[in-house]
Amino acid sequence: MRRELFENSPNNDIWVEGESTNPDSKTLFTISSAAGEETVLITPNEITPSKSRMFVQAPPERVVTGNQVWEKRTSSFIKTLGYVLSAVLITFSLLSMTGYVKARVVLTDSMYPQIKAGDIVLLDPTTHAVPKIGDVVAYTGRRFDGTEVGTFTHRIIGGDAVNGFIVKGDNNPSPDIQHPKIADVSGVVVFKLPFIGKVLNPKMLFILVPIVFGIWLVLDALRDGK
Repeated sequence: MRRELFENSPNNDIWVEGESTNPDSKTLFTISSAAGEETVLITPNEITPSKSRMFVQAPPERVVTGNQVWEKRTSSFIKTLGYVLSAVLITFSLLSMTGYVKARVVLTDSMYPQIKAGDIVLLDPTTHAVPKIGDVVAYTGRRFDGTEVGTFTHRIIGGDAVNGFIVKGDNNPSPDIQHPKIADVSGVVVFKLPFIGKVLNPKMLFILVPIVFGIWLVLDALRDGK
């Protein structure tokens, strides 16, 4: 009987006994766990350290080891994040097209701490929700000659839809000069998405798109290398 020590075994206690009747026979022997993988190619004359992926495609139930754990988790996270973002964007696009939801990016801290600069607020249009005192609304600000200045997101503290609402930012010392009427109100704030507005601007997208594309290329190259 011939006995060969599996030298790369962590415990140095694995061996192969016997000999083959076929001089061309080869056996690939792999032990894997969360700590790593050890593989040897066994021939009638020698035992050579190797890698299992050079010879066979691992079955799905095989334990993923070493860096493969990180790669698998990263890939799953990116895929899940992509599916979630796609679902959110498609849903929001459909709701926006049908007029059920509007959105805007808040640019100032006039409503701090409830709403911060960079938050995205989702609006229920006035065709579905009648603004009332206490609601936070988005309205179009105008100069005295009627030209538009911008959109403001402030709280109604008085007035009415006919004579005009009295609005004020929670963080502002006094109410707004303009008293917007119902035609100037885009909608009532029903939900906010924190910080996303800081990313969804042309400058940040110009930076993030190449980064995301580069990560995808690296991961794709790692998959091909295996």
